[in-house]
Amino acid sequence: MKKSTLLSLDAFARPEEDVRVRTRTGGLITVSCFLVLMVLLAGEWSDFKQVVSRPQLVVDRDRHLKFDLNVDITFPSVPCDLLSLDIMDDSGEVQLDLLSSGFTKTRVDSEGKSISTENLDVGQTEDGNAPEADENYCGPCYGARDQSQNENLEPKDRVCCQTCSDVRDAYAAVGWAFFDGKNIQQCEKEGYVTRINERINEGCRVKGNAQLNRIQGNIHFAPGRSIRNKRGHFHDTSLYDKTPQLNFNHIIHHLSFGKDVADGGVGSVSIPADAATTVASCSPLDGRQEFPPRDTHFHQFSYFAKIVPTRYEYLDGRIVETTQFSATYHSRPLKGGRDEDHPSIMHAATGIPGLFINFEMSALKVINREQHKLTWSGFLLNCITSIGGVLAVGTVMDRIVYKAQRSIWSKKGQ
Repeated sequence: MKKSTLLSLDAFARPEEDVRVRTRTGGLITVSCFLVLMVLLAGEWSDFKQVVSRPQLVVDRDRHLKFDLNVDITFPSVPCDLLSLDIMDDSGEVQLDLLSSGFTKTRVDSEGKSISTENLDVGQTEDGNAPEADENYCGPCYGARDQSQNENLEPKDRVCCQTCSDVRDAYAAVGWAFFDGKNIQQCEKEGYVTRINERINEGCRVKGNAQLNRIQGNIHFAPGRSIRNKRGHFHDTSLYDKTPQLNFNHIIHHLSFGKDVADGGVGSVSIPADAATTVASCSPLDGRQEFPPRDTHFHQFSYFAKIVPTRYEYLDGRIVETTQFSATYHSRPLKGGRDEDHPSIMHAATGIPGLFINFEMSALKVINREQHKLTWSGFLLNCITSIGGVLAVGTVMDRIVYKAQRSIWSKKGQ
């Protein structure tokens, strides 16, 4: 019978059954190979089941969308009645006096312990209700508005300041210092003067959310009501200026932009386990405290945040849009002159006291896609590689040990 030409190509030639030799050492090597193979295959299966998040850097095309600002900051030496929050950006959009709505203001003592939580604004009484209006009453504006023609006008057309808030607005419009409202009958009647003086040595914890445009801008906490006119943006710091014990030393409990990924927070979301370090980059300023040893009454604290939009895409189809950011810190005295710690540095004598957070959006976005660590094909390939590798190594070891035994036995037989 003619032999097939394929016989010469057989790479898996095997000896005849009757010339095979089975040894005890070969059995031990086989068992060892089997145990090693089980460990390797178990590791491959564990990797196959593992879910990872793989990042990708792309150009951010969602510039028209807004993103959230999440704030929780304590100012131990500024009362809630004197604190204001404004947001400005390069588009010219300004959000004034945000603490009057959408934010929680908690009064705290000098040790940071909570006294009460409220959302009182000027023009409200102690129980949080607006003062009762008198239809026949036309309050004076104390020269801040022209009321000289009121006698010749109908009641509905008269220029009046009915509430303490109206007087403050009138003073702000002409750039006058309001101080604590003393001797202004509307403020005396509403209890504002008494309230502001009783609470002047308290602190305030501010917590809430706001919407920001995806461009460059700044968020600032400053003393007194904000004033916006054709000359620019100002604050009535008259009461703050004459109260030297006040300052903007602060504790940042939480600060983040975009969807809040803080663990346990209201509206917070989870992130992949292997991306847990991302929490730190989403809110790197959490827990920061600034209490300089020197007098910081006339002092400005500034943070410069570089924000990178970030998206998380989950296996179940969920998509979470948030951000990561880095921040640098700077503080300076408003009196100007040489820096106390660095004599070669000069400070300009401009600005107002407060906490400023300057933000800038990156043109790039990070997309973190949740994926299995291995695909089915990769898992099978790794399993085959592990099996082949273990068998190959076992075969080589068996040959070496068998030849060594034969050589030793032949020497003993001589």
